[in-house]
Amino acid sequence: METVNLKLRGMSCAACANSIERAIRAVPGVSASSVNFGVEQGTVTYDPRKTTVEVIQNAVKDAGYVASLQEEESIGEDAAEKAARAAETRALNRKVGVGAIVSLILAIGSLSAMTGLKLPFIPGWLSNPWFQLMLTAPVQFWCGYSFYRNAWKALKRHAATMDTLIALGTSAAYFYSVFATLFPQFLLHQGLMPEFYYETAAIVITLILLGRLFEARARGQTLEAIRKLIGLQAREARIIRNGQEMQVPIQDVQIHDVVVVRPGEKIPVDGEIVEGISTIDESMVTGESVPSKKHVGDEVIGATLNKTGSFKFRATRVGKDTVLAQIVKLVQEAQGSKAPIQRLADQVTGWFVPVVIAIAIATFVIWFLTMGNLTLALIATVGVLIIACPCALGLATPTSVMVGTGKGAENGILIKGAESLELAHQIQTIVLDKTGTITQGKPTVTDFVTTQGTANRNELKLLRLVASVERNSEHPLAEAVVNYAKTQQVEFATVHDFEAIAGSGVRGMVSDRRVQIGTQRWFHELGIPTEALQHERDRLEAIGKTVIWLAVDGEVQAIMGIADAIKPSSAQAIRALQRLGLEVVMLTGDNRSTAETIAREVGISHVIAEVRPDQKADVIASLQRGKPDTRTNFKQAKVRHPQARILAMVGDGINDAPALAQADVGIAIGTGTDVAIAASDITLISGDLQSIVTAIQLSRATMQNIRQNLFFAFIYNVAGIPIAAGILFPFFGWLLSPILAGGAMAFSSVSVVTNALRLRKFQPKAAT
Repeated sequence: METVNLKLRGMSCAACANSIERAIRAVPGVSASSVNFGVEQGTVTYDPRKTTVEVIQNAVKDAGYVASLQEEESIGEDAAEKAARAAETRALNRKVGVGAIVSLILAIGSLSAMTGLKLPFIPGWLSNPWFQLMLTAPVQFWCGYSFYRNAWKALKRHAATMDTLIALGTSAAYFYSVFATLFPQFLLHQGLMPEFYYETAAIVITLILLGRLFEARARGQTLEAIRKLIGLQAREARIIRNGQEMQVPIQDVQIHDVVVVRPGEKIPVDGEIVEGISTIDESMVTGESVPSKKHVGDEVIGATLNKTGSFKFRATRVGKDTVLAQIVKLVQEAQGSKAPIQRLADQVTGWFVPVVIAIAIATFVIWFLTMGNLTLALIATVGVLIIACPCALGLATPTSVMVGTGKGAENGILIKGAESLELAHQIQTIVLDKTGTITQGKPTVTDFVTTQGTANRNELKLLRLVASVERNSEHPLAEAVVNYAKTQQVEFATVHDFEAIAGSGVRGMVSDRRVQIGTQRWFHELGIPTEALQHERDRLEAIGKTVIWLAVDGEVQAIMGIADAIKPSSAQAIRALQRLGLEVVMLTGDNRSTAETIAREVGISHVIAEVRPDQKADVIASLQRGKPDTRTNFKQAKVRHPQARILAMVGDGINDAPALAQADVGIAIGTGTDVAIAASDITLISGDLQSIVTAIQLSRATMQNIRQNLFFAFIYNVAGIPIAAGILFPFFGWLLSPILAGGAMAFSSVSVVTNALRLRKFQPKAAT
């Protein structure tokens, strides 16, 4: 299966999005389709053996809309899309301007009729129905052309949208007025006074267009996070080619180019420093406010700001592969996704318009039959058609998701989809991997104790054997041993028959000697006695150090004490998570004594230690079920166990990837491996655990905002439609004017988007 993102044009309401979804899903070979009205974007999963993108685009075209492929290389809106949006805004401005002038003239001309008073300061020709007919026609058919066009397209595919309601409502007011103008005697003969509603039709169309203009501008503000990210990118780079330093556009930078950066300049692309030292402000990408010191060999991120020194770096990622481009892509995909809470609104909008039309017909029939008043029946019917608004329901969730995910990116938190954003606020248990998550992930050897003491002539020979084997391993502890050997100026030897045993250790042959390095548990499984150094092992583990055992030819020769410093923010962030009501668990492959020592330092009471990498996903599954002895893959289960808990896993290594995928919400430390990041739902660009607190706070704020929007949208329609139908007339003699109905409808969507924009003021609460 393949997934493609489409840019969609021509939608006017949430019902349009539902129509496009149905059209795409009807294409053979399409397995999933999600259309987001808020960002005018669709995501389609399809089988390329059964269909093509062109076929899907044609299905959208047949439904009356336009779909274009969103290229991977494009970051944000391209020039054509910007031009199209600008042209659309200009057209709306012109139509609103014309509509406003005509509406004002018509309103003045109708004052006498509306007030029942003879107003001498108003010229009689302003109230002439023939003058009003000619003045209203451009508004009805030019300003309101899009309503008729979209309603006709919907009718051809046997559907109905918001435009259908507007076209029906304003046409009823306009064409009744035209009939009364052309055939007043017929109405008088029927005992009806000719009534004219030209101003109603014009004002309603103008107000709705004004609302759409405001809505378009407000929705544009929800994309501000994307524009900010794109604006971070440097425009040019200073590179060295053929021994010459030259200035080139950023798109011309190639991998392996040597780039020169001076103080105060933006780093153009990602790379690795090859010369110089500097301090770099990475806050615009990672959210970290403290600048970081960079030396030769350190990585630098494009779009970050060089503060103090000059340096040269070799480009390693350019174009769409840079960190910034990947962030923009992830944010775009997240903003185009749908949250599960949106399903209810989608179901409602699916039958909303037909039901409103049925209510409008019933309103007309009931009022005309019971009151015998055509004017009353017409006003109530037009009011029902005009006030109904599925747009507010369609915008309630996606606008909040757009702002929320954008705000997350500003704080160095990449949320891969709306579902992850929604689920994060329900987390009850959070499991933290120890190495690289709670700790720095850069262990160092602090103690080297042999069976003959801490200083003897065989120590360097033994270290040579051990370090030579460890050099073949990618484990962080192996790296610590190798780095320690380098400080002792040990020369490495050739290793044969190297083997790594997951969660246990490594072994290999060096100069015909069998070398084994690993855990005490593994040594017991191999039958290697460890009593000789048991006392030293207990001493080191009591002070929170990880102990690895070293054996040569089946006999223990030494142990190493390895310390991994705790991140300065870990304890503070863990306290903040606990204050949010979360159960915090530490999961590690380390021995229990060391794990419990570190857990005490950071304030964690629940520790699961000595877990092999292949067991981590099973442990997560059992915690999800609430039963530690259960190994069922719960994430795939359809029915949740009564004791089950919503669980998040935080990790950074390759061995954490299965556990991250198993958890309800997988959170990867961005400083970790690509595999872990790919398996996660949320990525923290920095390694600071405070970002987890921020992510959960943001999720809770976003969900609260979505609920407010849905409440406003539902209440508006539940209360507005009956009032427009005249439910208050028998009690108070008051009927809602179609003009007021049009104004209320126009601003209902604007109010929802404006409420979503309040999330832009979100500020994480600092952990204390």
